[in-house]
Amino acid sequence: MADQTTPLDAGLPAQGGLPAQGAGPEPGKGISRRRLLGTAGATGVVLGAAGAAAGYAAAPAGATPLTSIGTGRAMFHGKHQPGITDPLQAHGHLVAFDLAAGAGRKEAAALLRRWSATAERLMAGEPAGPDDTDVARDAGPSSLTITFGFGHSFFGRTGLEKQRPVALDPLPAFSSDHLDKARSNGDLWVQIGANDALVAFHALRALQKQAGSAARVRWQMNGFNRTPGATAHPMTTRNLMGQIDGTRNPKPTDADFERRVFVPENGEPAWMANGSYVVVRRIRMLLDDWERLSLAQQEAVIGRRKADGAPLSGGTETTPMDLEKTDGDGNYVVPVNAHARITRPDQNGGAAMLRRPFSYHDGFDADGTPDAGLLFICWQADPLRGFVPVQRKLDRGDALSKYIRHEASGLFAVPGGAAKGEYVGQRLLEG
Repeated sequence: MADQTTPLDAGLPAQGGLPAQGAGPEPGKGISRRRLLGTAGATGVVLGAAGAAAGYAAAPAGATPLTSIGTGRAMFHGKHQPGITDPLQAHGHLVAFDLAAGAGRKEAAALLRRWSATAERLMAGEPAGPDDTDVARDAGPSSLTITFGFGHSFFGRTGLEKQRPVALDPLPAFSSDHLDKARSNGDLWVQIGANDALVAFHALRALQKQAGSAARVRWQMNGFNRTPGATAHPMTTRNLMGQIDGTRNPKPTDADFERRVFVPENGEPAWMANGSYVVVRRIRMLLDDWERLSLAQQEAVIGRRKADGAPLSGGTETTPMDLEKTDGDGNYVVPVNAHARITRPDQNGGAAMLRRPFSYHDGFDADGTPDAGLLFICWQADPLRGFVPVQRKLDRGDALSKYIRHEASGLFAVPGGAAKGEYVGQRLLEG
């Protein structure tokens, strides 16, 4: 839960930047093409050549077009995989698979080929295939993204140990860890995000079915964020503690953004060029304990005002934090153990991560304690220089530590995007 901006503040299309739901056309009146395309352009939505008329988005002549949320489309093919720098979506699924006994490199290649073809169709708003379930028939792409990664164990199971990146070495143990091994790691990892819940589920179900006899689900987690258009203007998202979560993400406009987030073209191993490493942590928030704190106590733990995310040293959300500012008694205005102070890149040798989380709520324990928190997802060119040093410092004295618990963890190598005609991971599996 490092103090970094979400993609909303990273120069990317804002999550809250679409018109509010319900603010659509008058009954019986469609949205004009000019208005529809204007909305898409203003929010950074990318439409394919056929736009909203492709696949599931097809509509008979004279029918009301899809809302702006349905028309949002991300591209499957590109330099990087989708789902890394795209805006946060309202619904998400994280799922890890283990290869089945006897399945190896050949089966893995066939699976990634199937998955990539299906992901390309689904992200375009088209059916998954001839046996499509029709779950998302009435919806457009809804900004669906599907991202694939490889875990440490994948390379041993496919005989590709020599191609396993050093950066994929297992994460060290941290004092805040209470990890469930059954819900951690895995051979293959898939991230699904969409602004429509049925579109997201449809993708999850299609990929799970297509795993067939090659792989089985190891664990699966469901998350959510605020729906686009729910706020009057674009805002950094809030977490389940009510805090604005993520005010210092690296921005694509930063000179060192690519270096911090993505493996360079000439990096090692070669198959990871333009890829990234993702750390996934299921962080349970101890909400009953947190909500007993006063507002002032909560703000002291974080180091930022709850209302607007501004640092306690003053200004607005984006104002640089003044770590030396003191009050009338000589105490630091931003406490020395405040979460926002500890996680600042300039307090961690420049370590930075691109965070793209989802909140989660998985019901209640027998005593009524909510099983809720954050599906922490962070991207970096090297986790040993990104996630690890920050988490080690948090271990040594973060005021937030007593209100959270890390319950699951995973580290995955996410290769660069697939070129047209390629599948994700082809350079590894066929290199």
